[in-house]
Amino acid sequence: MAFDFLVPVADKVLAHCELLPPQALGKNIYKHTEKEGLPVLANASMAIVGVLESRNAFVKKHEKLDVSNIRIQLYKLLQGNWNSTLVDMGDIEEGETVDDTYFVVREIAAGLLEENIVPIIIGATQDVTYPTYRAFDGIKDLINLVAVDSRFDFGIEDELISSNSYMSKIITDKPNNLFNFSNIGYQSYFNAQEEIDLMDRLFFDAYRLGELTQNMSLVEPVLRNAHVVSIDTRSIKAGEMGVLSNDFSPNGFDGREICAIARYAGISDKVCLFGIYEMENTVQSGQLVAQIIWYFIEGYNYRIYESPYAKNENFTKYNVPTETEELVFYKSHLTERWWVEVPSILTSHTKKESSALLPCAEKDYLDACDQNIPERWFKAYKKGLN
Repeated sequence: MAFDFLVPVADKVLAHCELLPPQALGKNIYKHTEKEGLPVLANASMAIVGVLESRNAFVKKHEKLDVSNIRIQLYKLLQGNWNSTLVDMGDIEEGETVDDTYFVVREIAAGLLEENIVPIIIGATQDVTYPTYRAFDGIKDLINLVAVDSRFDFGIEDELISSNSYMSKIITDKPNNLFNFSNIGYQSYFNAQEEIDLMDRLFFDAYRLGELTQNMSLVEPVLRNAHVVSIDTRSIKAGEMGVLSNDFSPNGFDGREICAIARYAGISDKVCLFGIYEMENTVQSGQLVAQIIWYFIEGYNYRIYESPYAKNENFTKYNVPTETEELVFYKSHLTERWWVEVPSILTSHTKKESSALLPCAEKDYLDACDQNIPERWFKAYKKGLN
């Protein structure tokens, strides 16, 4: 069984745990230890898994990711008023080949997903997103992937999979279960115009860094529809991560913004796998990554499972006539979240799970009233027809 390849949490992390107060997260996580073995998964909600594989890094890593440093920083954070159960499965070390590591990652992630446990992947390089995406094979037919990244990571034609080209592998590999891909926080000077054009031709969504930092609430509807969220920490300002590496940029999200994104991801009741990658081994990097994970867990504990399809009194329905058809909006009284029903998508039978309901914001409703229809709704319509 793939779980046999997991390496227990390091003794130095366990020793540090002994000194923590009872309210600390480390005191309330069930851990994989040498003495006790793997934790029981029966009542688990989320599972932390470290992945040390880095051989497909676009720029060679000079040292292995120190997941123990991240764990120490995470364990000492105090938990909120939560009712979820968190387990730490330990680490997946490098296999004999990269494909061997991918196989173990895929099997472990699939095993957790089948138990309705959300894997929280702490990975050395972002190409690990590929086997986590493949973990859904046979579990879910259509996947929405959101990457928080300054780059689209398409790579160049015929390039072997790397941390800068894993998206090409996801798009072309069979079976193709990718329904939609959204990028949050791309920076134009890191992406060739051909890549930007490709995003448009494939009807994928992309949100520039400057657009989002003006209004972080724009990411909420995007993440509400995601199944997999993959964060490249190189999308964060180098100063926020405490690194001097050429891989990091002075521009990017700040600590507050990236934690807000993680919380939105946690609140989404569709997100069932959360990954964070490309960290450097600095104390500040470990602290910020730990806080990002904390905010994801916080968001998870505030999930509200709701859908306008329930047709209950918790929603208000708004009909907005447009030049071509009537749009139907729903607003939740509980969370004040918005959805839009685009009737045209209902005519498509090629994507059997395509939903006519799209998450949106109040601003989208107000714009629709002024006959300004967001381009991404047309993309969803075109995607449904393909």
